[in-house]
Amino acid sequence: MAKIIGVKFKQYGKLYYFAPGNGEFAEGQGVIVETARGAEYATVCMPCKEVPDEELVAPLKPVLRAATEKDLENMRRNEERRAPAMKTAAEKIAARGLDMKLVDCEFAFDGSKVVFYFTADGRVDFRELVKDLSSVFHMRIELRQIGVRDEAKLLGGFGPCGRECCCSVCMPDFQKVSIKMAKNQGLSLNPGKISGLCGRLMCCLAYENDYYAEACKKMPKVGSEVGTPEGTGTVVNANMLKMEVKVRIDKGDGAAYKDFHVEQLRFKRKGEKREEREEAGEES
Repeated sequence: MAKIIGVKFKQYGKLYYFAPGNGEFAEGQGVIVETARGAEYATVCMPCKEVPDEELVAPLKPVLRAATEKDLENMRRNEERRAPAMKTAAEKIAARGLDMKLVDCEFAFDGSKVVFYFTADGRVDFRELVKDLSSVFHMRIELRQIGVRDEAKLLGGFGPCGRECCCSVCMPDFQKVSIKMAKNQGLSLNPGKISGLCGRLMCCLAYENDYYAEACKKMPKVGSEVGTPEGTGTVVNANMLKMEVKVRIDKGDGAAYKDFHVEQLRFKRKGEKREEREEAGEES
């Protein structure tokens, strides 16, 4: 068993494990930890606990010390430098006529470098831009190209649901999202209705996909023919939360629309044909 604490570098970022050494750190406390980028400020989100060695990626980086008031002041000063740095970088980009969109910037805790994040349609030759920025900031300059989903995560905003973007408030990592998930849920495939601010499929499509994928197997397709207690009809709508189907039953010159629970219907469920073929193959 190894003793660890969990910290986050950003409020809604990933949780990282560090070795606390002999120190005791409370949840919400600021600490200075050793990273591949040098010393960084982080917030304790998981107090000291023991976990099995096989759950860890060794070796763990150490917690150097608890954060002091001077460290907090340093963090505030770095935050205040962001806006002027963004303005300066935007001016330099415009002067060079580079086809890139500046998204955000971040100063290292120790002030040794500044990282600028940008988006672009293709590769950008920013070597001269780095020289321009170095002459202004007199520190190491790093330009990092990111995707549109990363841009939405950094900038935040409100999605079609009226809530803040999941990626910026409650998702440490991006999930894989596919158009099949929208089909499983019976959603409109209009890109404008199932896309987030980033222009990609909304992350929330993956939240209940396991349920809808299973429910979809038990439901008849819209437009298919089913048998009901009141005769044969055509499926016009399916409610996978209630497991109910609206069926149109033609009667003479008119038609009746009625709701039935899926257990009341007779139809070929997904996988039944394959099972029948497998049984036939076993019999032969």
